Amino acid sequence: MVESIKQNFERLIALYEGEKQKNAQLASQLEEYRAAVQSSEQQITDLKRQIENLKLAGAFTGNGGSSAVAKEKIDKLIREIDKCISFLEK
Repeated sequence: MVESIKQNFERLIALYEGEKQKNAQLASQLEEYRAAVQSSEQQITDLKRQIENLKLAGAFTGNGGSSAVAKEKIDKLIREIDKCISFLEK
């Protein structure tokens, strides 16, 4: 009886250790995936910025852009510059 309980207890400990190892592996995998997602999000942000820059450059060169888009972008940049200047003056 005691031997049976001891064997069951040892088996339970072995199962626990196996699940603990599996949990650690999954946690490591999750961190890898999170890092990959963050990298992808940064790449998406960079690509969107490049698209905007290309659209703006196209508006100035006349390659498919409109002067209204160029004016809007310039106005936005001027507002950002004014905001930075006001922060510097404080």
